[in-house]
Amino acid sequence: MLMLLGLVPLLVGLYLWLQGRRRRFAANFDRLGLKPPGGKSSANRRRHVPPMLFLAGLIMLFVAMARPQTTLSLPRVEGTIILAFDESGSMAADDLTPTRMEAAKAAARSFVAQQPRTVQIGVVGFSESGFAVQVPTNEPEAILAAIDRLAPQRGTSLGSGILTALNTIEVSLKQRSVEEVSGFYTNLQPTPAAPPTPVPDGMYLPALIVLLTDGENNASPDPLEAAQTAANRGVRIFPIGIGSPAGATLKIDGFNIHTQLDEELLKAIAQLTDGAYYTAADEAALHEVYDIVGSQLIVRPEKTEVTSLLAGAGLLMLLIGSAASLRWLGRLI
Repeated sequence: MLMLLGLVPLLVGLYLWLQGRRRRFAANFDRLGLKPPGGKSSANRRRHVPPMLFLAGLIMLFVAMARPQTTLSLPRVEGTIILAFDESGSMAADDLTPTRMEAAKAAARSFVAQQPRTVQIGVVGFSESGFAVQVPTNEPEAILAAIDRLAPQRGTSLGSGILTALNTIEVSLKQRSVEEVSGFYTNLQPTPAAPPTPVPDGMYLPALIVLLTDGENNASPDPLEAAQTAANRGVRIFPIGIGSPAGATLKIDGFNIHTQLDEELLKAIAQLTDGAYYTAADEAALHEVYDIVGSQLIVRPEKTEVTSLLAGAGLLMLLIGSAASLRWLGRLI
């Protein structure tokens, strides 16, 4: 398409030839003692302006046809969010309607529906151990299907949930870097790397963990050590306390078990990772918490096609040239 710019010298040459022909025509009038049309007024001098505008418009359109790109720094909501669900038996408590688990799942579905396609969302479940239910993706159907599969099980290991979420983030970021470098998708597992070097204080990855739990940890590893690992990697954790501070009494295998929030532990996890702790005492509050927690707004240089900008500028030049020609010369071109 840029080869069309080779027509520009031809158009300039054609215009100069026409101007020379016009001067010779005017010279013939002078020899006959006649006044040439238009004389030598300022209107005659302005006759060059419309062709110059037309030429500039054509050059812009020729360049636009080549689909040029430029690098711009555009603010956009982007990041990876891991929804880490507590699947312990206490999440079956009914102090939220109908249960803690179902209320958390309903609010999570609403949160997923509000996220832009630039946000990758993964789902992790944890009970006595942690496991990835859905790797980070921007496909809402896959995320919602993973949320629907969650159900209360046995004990609670907050540490396992945090570490599983961190591993899921690491695999996702490695996978994304492979795709960006190679330009194609691969489902091969990335090569294991050495443990990451702790990031400087105040530096964070575009990734965070939303930890939905009633906060009653009763299994190893130590959740505070897991939270420190997250802090070392620059991943912030936003714990959401599910249930009421007063708690609820569950009947499991014939035993009455009282369960309530361990807010001090959840606040400590948030403080270690520079996150924030939220309490969701009822379903409405849980929806509000999801509205608060989101990914970071980052500025990222991107190659952006500017065809429309150049095409618009070229058409504007043509319109101005046509208007000037009509105003000064009485013709469109």
